[in-house]
Amino acid sequence: MSLQLRLFGGSQTAAGKLSASNDGSHAIDKSKVLASTDTSVITPLNPGNFSSIRSVPVVPDPRYFDREQADKLKELAKEKTDGARQSKRAYKALTKIEAADKTVHKEHRKYEGAVAENELGKKRADAGLAKKLHGIRPGYARLGLGIDKADSDARTRIEEIKAKLTGGSN
Repeated sequence: MSLQLRLFGGSQTAAGKLSASNDGSHAIDKSKVLASTDTSVITPLNPGNFSSIRSVPVVPDPRYFDREQADKLKELAKEKTDGARQSKRAYKALTKIEAADKTVHKEHRKYEGAVAENELGKKRADAGLAKKLHGIRPGYARLGLGIDKADSDARTRIEEIKAKLTGGSN
């Protein structure tokens, strides 16, 4: 197996012919094309769980807080504000990573499309050559028959000459 086939794959029969038929059929599975890149990706079929975050319980009724409670809540508010700032930075970075992944994905698909398009062009050229070769087969057959006829004519003449030369002297 060639290095190229080992690196990039390929399916050919022992005779070197492609194993898939080229009659216009396909193996494009719509469910695979439209499948999510990850089971947890948000899609219309997987809308997520709409969860949220709640650092403190909701205060259901009006109430008074004492100094100690207010100080603890103020400290917690500082922690949560810093946590929110860091979370915002992290989500911004994650968004950039997703955008980069999308760019790579799109460019790879463009590349695959170019490969497929160029493969079709190569196969068109191969098919054109095959048609051309079939078209010149009658010419080769005529040449072959002409050679066979010339050989036969030569043998006949040689036999006639032999018969003439040996027939008259026997």
